Amino acid sequence: MHRIRRLFLPIDSLGPADTAARVGQLLGGLVLYGLSLAMLIRADLGVGPWDVFSLGIANHLPMSYGTATVVVSGIVLLLWIPLRQRVGIGTLLNALLVGPAADIGLWLLPEVDALWQQILLLAGGMVLLAFATGFYIAAHLGPGPRDGLMTGLVRITGWRVWIVRTLIEGTVLLIGWLLGGPVGVGTVVFAFGIGPLIGLFLPLFERRRTRRASRLRAARLAASTAR
Repeated sequence: MHRIRRLFLPIDSLGPADTAARVGQLLGGLVLYGLSLAMLIRADLGVGPWDVFSLGIANHLPMSYGTATVVVSGIVLLLWIPLRQRVGIGTLLNALLVGPAADIGLWLLPEVDALWQQILLLAGGMVLLAFATGFYIAAHLGPGPRDGLMTGLVRITGWRVWIVRTLIEGTVLLIGWLLGGPVGVGTVVFAFGIGPLIGLFLPLFERRRTRRASRLRAARLAASTAR
């Protein structure tokens, strides 16, 4: 049992209410993340490298995009084992929920033909994805499968983050493209635009988390002093 526990990241909680709020934040962020992926796919201007890979797999196997995303996440998590990465509840929920949420989004969103509609979906999808990324990461319940792969390789190789990320995403993009995944101008826009957008949202949610944690610690200290 002790060995199993060592595989998982502990939840650093400030109480049941804090844990519940963070899990809710995690779930909300992952659902929004899946919906943002559906928007990018419906834009039909090209998607991010990992989604090119998942859509390429879905082209050749009897499965939806969402199912292919879950399968890819599972494969990536298997690569964590030799890297000795520790799994968090956020990691597992990310692997299981983003794909189905994207399938629901694809069911809800109609296909569009007008270029202005495609551009709006691309822009809106990227903004929502950046918002959702900052929202769920700030819950601090474990990295996503792909982020954990990157950080694990950085730790093992000693290479810089941008080199490892470029190699990983370049590889999956090439394989996905060879499998027929959609590569287009949206892929380029995503590659250069998503980082700065996440850089806008993530600090906002991190500061919000820090303020909430400070209030909870102060309330706990006041309660212990009053006893």
